[in-house]
Amino acid sequence: MNKDSDIMNHPVKKPHNQLNILYNQDYYQWVQNTIDSIHNRDLNSLDWENLLEELKDLGNEQKHQLESRLLVLFEHLLKLAYWQQERDYNSRGWKGTIIEQRKQIKKLLKRNPSLKSFFLEIVAEIYQDARDIAIVKTGLEPLIFPLEPFFTDEQALDENWLPDEIK
Repeated sequence: MNKDSDIMNHPVKKPHNQLNILYNQDYYQWVQNTIDSIHNRDLNSLDWENLLEELKDLGNEQKHQLESRLLVLFEHLLKLAYWQQERDYNSRGWKGTIIEQRKQIKKLLKRNPSLKSFFLEIVAEIYQDARDIAIVKTGLEPLIFPLEPFFTDEQALDENWLPDEIK
């Protein structure tokens, strides 16, 4: 066996600082190396620091997606319920967005059941953010929009529920 083929079959382990450089300069290659190391159960060659950060980010990404989708959903529920002047012209688009967000939220919660408790924690805060956005986008008086959600948590995700026209 020659030296070159032996080297190819047994790659030299990269020191931690080289892994960190790779992570910062070629993320895709870092991911591929990490997958290979895990697949080969070569735990000593893993870049643990960055791997842990990436895993944390994956969880945070799911939370951010839920927050973002709820914000859009609540904003459109507010506009549908309270923006009378634009309702005739825009209600179909708003309803389409409401349906889309509900379907995506349900899929997200199905894939990540533990986010259901996070959903319950953030409803009031996200509603306030959506209310602030609706006030700016509609130009309506802030007092028109309720300070608290005008729907239950169940109604928010119920594809068959839409707010009555509130006058």
